[in-house]
Amino acid sequence: MNKHTLLCIRDIRKIYTTKTSCIESLKGVTLDIMKAEVLALLGVNGAGKTTLSSIIATLHPATSGDILKNNVSIYEDVTAYRRTLGFCPQKPNIDIMLTIEQNLLFAGRFFCLPESVIQERMALLLKKFGLEKYAKEQAYILSGGYKQRFMLARTLIHSPELVILDEPTVGLDPHVRREIWDIIRQLRNEGVTVLLTTHYLDEAEELADRVCLLDKGVIQLIDTPENLKSKHAQGSLEEVFLKLIEESKEEAESC
Repeated sequence: MNKHTLLCIRDIRKIYTTKTSCIESLKGVTLDIMKAEVLALLGVNGAGKTTLSSIIATLHPATSGDILKNNVSIYEDVTAYRRTLGFCPQKPNIDIMLTIEQNLLFAGRFFCLPESVIQERMALLLKKFGLEKYAKEQAYILSGGYKQRFMLARTLIHSPELVILDEPTVGLDPHVRREIWDIIRQLRNEGVTVLLTTHYLDEAEELADRVCLLDKGVIQLIDTPENLKSKHAQGSLEEVFLKLIEESKEEAESC
């Protein structure tokens, strides 16, 4: 681990057991996540993206393997690790009967922040995300775009080092997607590490410092978008992705 490494993911495996079979979702995933980078997790449905991000977020346990922060396993003190982490799920899970302020207040208290700090962070985030006019309103009145803004604000209430975003722009209008992109860039500029799970290749190309392609629970590659486009002689990350998928199909058919 060098001074620019935030997390070391080491040989993470995940096996789901059913009554009739065992499904190996991750097959020994190893990678480093760097400080102040946007790392995009890419792959088709079932590739293991959500499983990996959920394990990093400590929402699900790994079957085996470890995650190190500052050369210490995060499982030595999961509570302390979670205080450094912000998780924004794909589907909004807002208490719609509470006001925006109340939702943020609850989130701040969940992380045991002092009331003065909560009030300071609330004011900053409400302004940052253009939510001030909705602060006293119940959350059910928010449109899809404003719900996503709120979700990001809540994720950042405790000033996390690492933010995990699971498909943050799914179903949003193009202009709202661009607003979310600007927020992600700003987080990186502020020194926050962002783990971005996305199906949108243009999003990964636009935002990611590096992309990690998963396939059937195995990392196929980790590199910068520019290096991948150059290496595979393609004009966009989407074209690279399609080329790799086609090559994988041809290889499977030849076996």
